[in-house]
Amino acid sequence: MHEPRATPAAGPAAWSAYYEKTGARPPRETLIRALDAFDRTPGRDRLAVDLGCGGGRDVVELLRRGWTVLAVDAEKTAIERLAARGDLPESGTLRTAVGRFEDVEWPVADLVNSSFALPLCPPAAFPGLWSRMVASIAPGGRFAGQLYGDRDEWAGDPSITFHTADEVEALLDGFDVEHLREEEDDSVTPRGRPKRWHIFHIVARKGD
Repeated sequence: MHEPRATPAAGPAAWSAYYEKTGARPPRETLIRALDAFDRTPGRDRLAVDLGCGGGRDVVELLRRGWTVLAVDAEKTAIERLAARGDLPESGTLRTAVGRFEDVEWPVADLVNSSFALPLCPPAAFPGLWSRMVASIAPGGRFAGQLYGDRDEWAGDPSITFHTADEVEALLDGFDVEHLREEEDDSVTPRGRPKRWHIFHIVARKGD
């Protein structure tokens, strides 16, 4: 089952249902790949920014590995659920911010993680957001996350950004792409609705 977020138009009840269904699931594969790559080169304390943290499934893994994490979500409910989790590790340091990615400021980070969340930026704002995100990744740092492909069933929704394979390649110029998997199939949403998916799963290291 694919695990993207609800659409931007979703109301509070839909978001709550999403967090309820996905919050206890394990961290995403792209995050694990990125963290394992960092673990092979031990260094100083590291900072991660989790854009679209939701209920915190990725944040828990980052904290478990001792990272300092700035968890960002547009939904206040998400941050409240994250803070109330009973399984937050004592290792690491957690900071939070509520706001849309286009509006929130965040510091230079070793990792920007955004699991199924960046596409929920409208197309007009996406280039600026992507440029700012790339600039915020320290040399040798990584991006981990997903982008939606142009053959996704939601393609055409004016509130969501979609990319062709060539466009994804262009976005990753200047990165060492450590993992890029294009996935296209029929599955269901976390709420059990059938959907055609077209997704790019990405782990990429910024040049030194």
